Parts: sequence; structure tokens; C-alpha cells
Amino acid sequence: MTALDLSSPVAVVGTGTMGQGIAQVALVAGHPVRLYDAVPGFAKTAAEAITARLDRLVAKGRLDADARAAAAGRLQAVDGLAELAGCGLVVEAVLERLDVKQKLFQDLESVVSEDCLLATNTSSLSVTAIAGALTRPGRFVGLHFFNPAPLLPLVEVVSGSATDETAATRAYDTARAWGKTPVRCADTPGFIVNRVARPYYAEALRAHEERAADPATIDAVLRECGGFKMGPFELTDLIGQDVNEAVTRSVWESFFQDPKFTPSLAQRRLVESRRLGRKSGQGWYAYGDDAPRAEPHTAEPADAPASVTLRGELFQAAALVGLIEAAGIRVDREESARAPYPGWIELPGGARLALVSGSSVHAMAEPTIEFDLALDYASATRVALARDVRVSDQDLSEAVGLFQALGKKVSVIRATPGMIVARTVAMLVDFAHDAVAREVADADDVDTAMRLGVNYPRGPLSWGASLGLYWVAQFLDDVHSEYPSGRYAPSPGLRLAAAQEENG
Repeated sequence: MTALDLSSPVAVVGTGTMGQGIAQVALVAGHPVRLYDAVPGFAKTAAEAITARLDRLVAKGRLDADARAAAAGRLQAVDGLAELAGCGLVVEAVLERLDVKQKLFQDLESVVSEDCLLATNTSSLSVTAIAGALTRPGRFVGLHFFNPAPLLPLVEVVSGSATDETAATRAYDTARAWGKTPVRCADTPGFIVNRVARPYYAEALRAHEERAADPATIDAVLRECGGFKMGPFELTDLIGQDVNEAVTRSVWESFFQDPKFTPSLAQRRLVESRRLGRKSGQGWYAYGDDAPRAEPHTAEPADAPASVTLRGELFQAAALVGLIEAAGIRVDREESARAPYPGWIELPGGARLALVSGSSVHAMAEPTIEFDLALDYASATRVALARDVRVSDQDLSEAVGLFQALGKKVSVIRATPGMIVARTVAMLVDFAHDAVAREVADADDVDTAMRLGVNYPRGPLSWGASLGLYWVAQFLDDVHSEYPSGRYAPSPGLRLAAAQEENG
């Protein structure tokens, strides 16, 4: 292991929230830490804030008093870059402007020793471009921490085009020695997390723009059916609409306006109106003591059918059959229909109840109600339904009652190809396979990054494998047929993985 020795000082340049967090991580790990900020007095204030946080850790029993005293003794605010000479690692967390970062590292090169590792915490700029201004770009890496750095375990270790393997390995091992979970990735727009996560926001915004459902309902379906910790509308309100939209736009422009990364007009209008989320008191939702709570659309109670008929196999939704029987509803199996794909549940009124496909429900051969994909149908507490125009209110009521009998809340949404959870998950799987195929990162690191960086219930590659990659690719092909812009066309990486699965 080539981690930086604990006796070697770590410098943090830029003492805002991220800079302070990174400094605290290095300090608690056992390094001497030097803080520098271009604004006079900021480094000293940051040092005081970090010391106060150490005091709170002691009060909570999470840090020994002696360890706190030792850490505080290793922390030093400095007034100039020259005082960073002798540091083994310098991590930058300054303004997200290429010219500012390039100038900083050029200045640092004249101060630090030749074996000092230089790192940027940038989340949106190219590591390669920042290093392009340096005399020795081989020792330059990205160390992208997630906020709050002391609490979140993930660190993306980003290799620019000129980064030496020894520098990347040293940065990786140092992050791991600090108790973090590092993942390696190439210098690509968004790195791993901000690249692969784009569909989580984009598909919710698209569904809203299509008026499939309101934000509160989309959030509830993704949480309570998809298993995500926060819905995309509440999450972007927390992040800041301006921040989230800026990252989306940056990635889109960096990929030369690839339609897969197209920003949302609805979000642009929100930013233009300065409804930025929690920090402005209004985003997709209103905030404040007197603000009304937005509630998802939930169907009124309905009677469950006494029996249903299963025709074929439900595959990804197969668990529903056992849940229906456990609820006391008889399931008759149609023996003459040998595993039609996809199968469906026939309701007493004759309508079909089927797992969502990527095609328009209005084009189905028979009157059909679609239900959305769930992370786990047993634990899901909500499901979304969408009906085609031929389905009667009585048929819809039977479908609602059936899921209510399973203990689920039901949200009836306007039909849209792929609905909400299925379209979101399929696109996450596609983006993840594209990243692996392009050697942005390996499969394990992609799944680890998405679980730890954005708290997804499953890594997208693992999720895709459980659904079946052939099914995911076919699903996206169908959505692409409805929206032939290129946004939903399965990536070559997904197509290759699906073909390998089929021939495995």
C-alpha cells in the first residue's frame, strides 16, 4: 500500500464547506493539516469551525478527548501558499472555474516538492484540462469527495489523460487509509456518479413535462415502489435547482449535446424564476413553517376481485402471484397459454393487467392496465397504474382494489411509455453499462459509487442483471420507438452485455 505517511502534512486550499470537510477527514486520520484560503481570515475561521466540530464529536462520544486534543494540535491556518512547502498532498476546493484552478496549481508547482501529490475536488471540470497548465501533470489527480465529506464514504479517484498510475494508486490508497471507500474512474464529464445519475432526475422531469403525474406523486412512486431514499423533485430541491441544472447542462454540453443528457425545460424555468428549492423557500415544493405539504395522488378504496386469471408468466413481476394468493384472492392459471411474453393477469371484467412495457399502452392488442416496476413487490408500499383509453372505470377499479388488497397504496397516472420506475431504472442500467463499456470505471466501482454516492437501493449493473439485460434492452428499444430522438436507444455497451447474457 502506497498511502501517504501520517507524518506527511496535508494541505487544503479553499476553506468553504467542502474544504473544511476534507481537512477534517485528513486531520482525524492522523495527518498534520494546513489550511489556506485566498481571502484573508477565512482559513483561521475555518480552523475554528473544524475544532468546534471535533468538540461536538467528543460530546457525542464519537471521538476520544485525547484524540481531539491531538488533532487540534495538528491543525494550522496559514497566510500564504509558500507555507505549504513540505506537504505531501495538496487538495484544492476552490471556485469551480478552470482559470482559477489552473492558476492555483501553477503557483503550487513553484512551492511544493516534486513528489507532492496535487489533487482537485472538482465535480464538474475536466481533471485533464486543469492539469494541462502544469509542468508535471503526471502527479495530478481528481479526489472528488461527497458532501458532507466527514460522513459520506465515497471518494472518486479520477485519472486525467496525463495522470501517472503511481499517482492514482497513491491517491486511492490514501483515501482508503482515511477510512473512505475510493473508486477509480477516468476523466469523463460527471465522472461516475454525476454521469450515471442523470436519468434519475431527467426521467422524472420528462414524466412531469408529459403531465403523467405531479411531482409529489412521482417522488412517492420512486420512493415507495422503486425503493429510492428520496424522490428526484425533493432531492433537487435539497441540492438546489440551480446547482442540479448546472451539472446537467455541463454534462450535456461536454458530451456535445448528446440527446441522452438533454436538460429539462421545466427545470430551466424553475431556475429562471429563482425558485431554487429549500434555500430560496420555494422549488418544486414550498418550504417554511406555514407551507402546505404536497401529497401524492392516491386512489380511493376499491373492492378487490374475488379471483383473477394468470395467463403466462409475469417474469420480473412474478412475486405478485404469491402476494395475490396470500391476500385470499384466487388465481386461476390458464394452462392453454404457454408462457406468452409478456404474460398478464386477466381481471374479471376482461381487461389485462400487465407489467409496464416501453410501448404505448394505447397500442396494445387488448384493453390493458399497466403497473410499474418495483424494487421488491413484497415490500413496496405503493404502485402506479396507467390505463389505455379502452379500459372502463370498473376495470380500473378492479385493478386498484387488487393492489390495495396487497396492502399497497395506488397512484393512477396518465399513461406514458415506460411509466416512472421502469423507465428510470432502465436508463440507469443503460448509462451504467455505457460507462463500463467506455472504460470510465469497472462494474464493481460503478455499482459501489451509485450505492454510496447517491444512496441507490441497488447498483444499476446489479439491478439490470436481476431484471435481465435482454428485457432492459428490449424495453428501451420500445421506448425509443415511441421517442425516436436517440435518447432511449440502448447503448452499444448494453446491447453487447444483453447479447452476452443471452448466449451465456
